[in-house]
Amino acid sequence: MTSTFVEDERDAAVKEPPVSGKARSRRRIAHWFTAFAFQVPALVLFGVLVLLPMLFAVYASFFRWGGFGWPSEAIGFDNYTRLLQDSVFLGDLWRGGVIIGLSIVVQLPFALALAVALNQKLRGRAVYRMLFFAPYILSEAITGILFSMLFAPEAGFADQLLGRIGLESLGGKWFSDPSTVLATLFIVMTWKYFGFHMMLYLAGLQSIPAELKEAALIDGAGPWQRFRSITLPLLAPTLRISVFLSVIGAIQLFDLVWVTTAGGPDHHSETMAVTLFQYGFKRYQVGYASAISVAMFVISLVFALVYQRYVLRRDLEGATTTMRGGGA
Repeated sequence: MTSTFVEDERDAAVKEPPVSGKARSRRRIAHWFTAFAFQVPALVLFGVLVLLPMLFAVYASFFRWGGFGWPSEAIGFDNYTRLLQDSVFLGDLWRGGVIIGLSIVVQLPFALALAVALNQKLRGRAVYRMLFFAPYILSEAITGILFSMLFAPEAGFADQLLGRIGLESLGGKWFSDPSTVLATLFIVMTWKYFGFHMMLYLAGLQSIPAELKEAALIDGAGPWQRFRSITLPLLAPTLRISVFLSVIGAIQLFDLVWVTTAGGPDHHSETMAVTLFQYGFKRYQVGYASAISVAMFVISLVFALVYQRYVLRRDLEGATTTMRGGGA
């Protein structure tokens, strides 16, 4: 009975007419049309809200324009020439580099150390994770107001604490002194963003097979040897993504700086985004502000392409190979 059923199935398969080339083409066109129809809303939104403003910013950067009416006074590359001679903008580049360097050297290792500690079997580690991640949930505006109050001269908690331990001479500066404002701002940034990177590292640590650590422990490897030979290499893709996000975030830093210092005192905490805002919405030099926005975009794009080409290359190749292997 079973053999009869199999033979009937084979006969049905043989008798089924083959699909013609035109039918395949129509089916392929229908699939492409369906996929395109689902993408149209996203493409329209991207074009209207992202692509067109970007193109208009490039166009406006070649004009002396105050933001009212249509740009009409063309000045060529004068805005870009002015950009390269602007001490404030050049200072923005230097300060951005300092923030990036401090983030990579201080903030990310601090987040990694906490992630490694909280990946151990500790009592109440879920509570610690929540507490450390909580600052990232707060908006930049709330964080800025909070630390403006904490670092307020004399009346702030920081000055009160220094006064109680006999170090009142160190207080009163914080955001108001050019020599301390960038360091104070970096403290606020670290408090705000380290929890995000800590969670990234925790996710990466939990994806490392426990068998590898157990094998290293059996072989007599100490904690530092296990971290250096197993944890760090396997966590490298997560570290590279973390560095990338940290650099891009530092280039685009605005909210936290604007709420706490507005770029002061005397531009010593100003970033490119703050300078853009100052010229575009305070001084109504929108053409020059557009040139700053184009410069920010080019810097971010060049960094992203170079970083992807030379740093993320192995990760991307591994992902592509895995996808192809799964598809085969």
